[in-house]
Amino acid sequence: KTALYNQHVNLGAKMVDFGGFNMPIQYSGISIEHNAVRNDVGIFDVSHMGEFILDGNDSINFLEYVCSNDISKIEIERAQYNCFINPNGGIVDDLIVYRIDVNKFMLVVNASNIQKDWIWLNTNLKGFNCTITDVSESTGLISVQGPKSIILVSELFDYKFENLKKFSFKNIIFQNENIMVSNTGYTGSPGYELYAHNKIIPNVWEQLLNKGEKYNIKPIGLGARDTLRMEMGYCLYGNDITDSTSPIEAGLGWITKFSKKFINSDYLLLQKESGISRKLVGFELTQKGIPRNGYRINNSNAQSIGYVTSGTMGPSVKKAIGLGYVDVDYANENQEIFLEIRNKQISARIVKFPFYKT
Repeated sequence: KTALYNQHVNLGAKMVDFGGFNMPIQYSGISIEHNAVRNDVGIFDVSHMGEFILDGNDSINFLEYVCSNDISKIEIERAQYNCFINPNGGIVDDLIVYRIDVNKFMLVVNASNIQKDWIWLNTNLKGFNCTITDVSESTGLISVQGPKSIILVSELFDYKFENLKKFSFKNIIFQNENIMVSNTGYTGSPGYELYAHNKIIPNVWEQLLNKGEKYNIKPIGLGARDTLRMEMGYCLYGNDITDSTSPIEAGLGWITKFSKKFINSDYLLLQKESGISRKLVGFELTQKGIPRNGYRINNSNAQSIGYVTSGTMGPSVKKAIGLGYVDVDYANENQEIFLEIRNKQISARIVKFPFYKT
């Protein structure tokens, strides 16, 4: 359970097991919550995410070795999207790296991968002069998302956050505790993440709900978090990216920098130069149906060319949309593909990300 478990129950949330945590899947309904984020403001409990603090003289060298992106480019009080690569060229996890000081970083990893990432990092730490601390148990995280989030967060903390650039953060003091306010959202709408000690997180949640009433605030569950990220074409670990998908196949070449050496970088460089056989694409259905993870994707001859990794009816785009891997020959924009749904061939076409245009 997160520190906000009682708040969710009191708000009538439908709770589910997610990554080993008892989390709210929805409160008032996925579409209602989704639209609240697109039009007003919503708050999510994302305290199940993992946080590791890395400190020491070799912190940058270590992160350059285990991360695909160029760590040296991160300035203090800035953040960067990243991934860990395994010996097969697959993705151990995707994460956000925050640079707190010259040699001090915070790594935010997926809830279901906390233990896996902890072992992975410590296995590769040998020979580097730095220490890693798991602060996941004591750290709470609230995501405040939507066009009115900036007014609400600025009002609650009495600080003007409009100058906080994308992938930047600011440390503030609230109730004698440090809160890290970052601008690294996962919804495609404006928003902020609030990292704080678990002892004050429930109070922050309550104050956000109280102050946000006039902005039509709503608590948001993981169901709407999923539809929001899908409309942007953002990857979800375990679905769209896994231990057996490479960042090149997943369209994450932009966070895979070959200006330095990292774990299995030679393999990924070869893959980039010689070409890939499959690619993660976005598609929208042109016939009635809902795409779901694992559905087969076929060509016009009903031959298998790939599979669906994520799918939904997008509340903002009002279309059935999905992500999936297809043979690279079928990965072009406007290419017609067919989803096998209950033994029927349902027509779809490949479109560019994002589905939702802001």
